[in-house]
Amino acid sequence: MITQILHCPYCQGVDIVKNGKTSQGKQRYQCREKPCDGRTFLLDYSYPGQSRKVKEQIVDMALNGSGIRDTARVLHISTSTVIKELKKKKPQLQQVNLSVLKQSNCESIVVDICLAKLDKMQSGIESELDEMWSFVEKKANQRWLWHAIERKSGKVLAYVFGNRKDEVFLQLKALLLPFGISRFYTDDWGAYKRHLDTSKHEVGKQNTQKIENKHINLRTRIKRLARRTICFFKTVLMHDLVIGLFINRYEFGLSI
Repeated sequence: MITQILHCPYCQGVDIVKNGKTSQGKQRYQCREKPCDGRTFLLDYSYPGQSRKVKEQIVDMALNGSGIRDTARVLHISTSTVIKELKKKKPQLQQVNLSVLKQSNCESIVVDICLAKLDKMQSGIESELDEMWSFVEKKANQRWLWHAIERKSGKVLAYVFGNRKDEVFLQLKALLLPFGISRFYTDDWGAYKRHLDTSKHEVGKQNTQKIENKHINLRTRIKRLARRTICFFKTVLMHDLVIGLFINRYEFGLSI
């Protein structure tokens, strides 16, 4: 006799009981651990897209240079499944790095702010206004990423998406307010001059080098932001979602 100890794929618990069979005759199991609260699962799914492991791979591939169709081909699932699983992550996204906010001494925070235009990349490797080639559905639909990083650690503090208007920057400024930032370093875009206190604001690209590395990471890791690619976002939702997932996982340190 062989005894097999089953582990719940969601909580790794062992308090598992049988819970009937599927229409295909496969045994269904139910986890009675408190975190799962009666959640059911199978050991062998007919469709790979139902597997927890495959669902995790969908997100990993999206954040490592794979498009929707690339992911579907590799994992042998439909593009609809890929999009569906990515959309499930939206409620978990945060626009503010709460870990930095809780641990840091607010009075000592100095930040770099840079506006990243998700459009055509201009030449010049020393430019702090790092423009990344991308668009949503068509080139006329430009999408801008506004974000701020702490100069000492290089961690992203907050980010927002929108157009290149003052009201979008004001959204970012509101998110940064709890940090009690003592000094801002930016380029010479007018929105910064109009809405930042001159005594705390310094204009100059020589002091905003770290934030360019963030844009390089985005272009390298997310296929749709590569300088030369035929891959592009078809909806604003997916555009903001994939980039937001990257920032939340690799900058905020969240396990999503």
